[in-house]
Amino acid sequence: MTTNDTNTKKSIRQKHILDLDELNRSDIELIFENTDSMMEVLNRGIRKVPALRGKTIITLFYESSTRTRVSFEQAGKILSADVINVSSDGSSSKKGESLYNTALTLQAMKADAIVIRHQHSGAACFLAQQMDSTSIINAGDGMHAHPTQSLLDLYTIKKNLGTISSKKVVIVGDLLYSRVARSNLWGLTTMGANIVLCGPNTLLPQDFLDSRIHETNHPFREIQIEENIDTALKDADVVMALRLQSERQKAGHLPSLREYSRRFGITSERLKIAKPDAIVMHPGPMNEGVEIESDAAHGPQSVIESQVTTGVAIRMAILYDLITGNHSEKEL
Repeated sequence: MTTNDTNTKKSIRQKHILDLDELNRSDIELIFENTDSMMEVLNRGIRKVPALRGKTIITLFYESSTRTRVSFEQAGKILSADVINVSSDGSSSKKGESLYNTALTLQAMKADAIVIRHQHSGAACFLAQQMDSTSIINAGDGMHAHPTQSLLDLYTIKKNLGTISSKKVVIVGDLLYSRVARSNLWGLTTMGANIVLCGPNTLLPQDFLDSRIHETNHPFREIQIEENIDTALKDADVVMALRLQSERQKAGHLPSLREYSRRFGITSERLKIAKPDAIVMHPGPMNEGVEIESDAAHGPQSVIESQVTTGVAIRMAILYDLITGNHSEKEL
């Protein structure tokens, strides 16, 4: 890149990334702008820059993960940070140490950022309240939030369709337990999308069932609920299938996986109801043959694979922004 030394980029207002309700449209657009620069780095022959040399990032995962953990690790290493991976099996939590004391220990080791995934909702927010100098990035907490996944989803939509505003985004599946969906509702609403939710009533949050969202001051009052998937998909710009968590099957939310797939599964035939240029998304991992058929997951309208690449760039942008604050594009 070539740019004047004085041409610095602004940073988002937050010290931490906990969920998208804390980001306004300008924050999200700034992250997109920085992600553009990171995508350029990813497309180079040699994907290595010294932007975070001398900085330390710790990934603290109390739940298993492949995409999120690896993408954060790759993002940090491309930026030349020292990345240390800590799992619950390899931490002192097995000896009874609290999350609070673990975090204080890591901060005392001068970690610049901690990326945490935890099974309990609110864990990332709790840590952020205790940190004096270390930034906290929520990589998924319970059923609460997954902000970096949502940001990469939003960026993917913008890059493929040119804008998010006024686009019809249909989210299909397990809306009750999906932390990805919760974060996406905040992000898509902030960016002006027209959101339609579709799924069985047993997998919808209660406030969407009892009409509380239609109250005047509710942030999601414009969101539509549609039980019939064919009606929901009509003229859709974006079709996002959510992973049906098989463990919920045991909770009696569904009569059978086959019945769910028949009523709500995304297929290439059903995609004909959406707009011809509609894109198909999925946060992964996919249950092919359940919430989405292979012909749709790997068809010409699918951007699922590119979401993975985008995830690295988004996380590079977030790490760079939180750790360095104001920075010069020339450093990349």
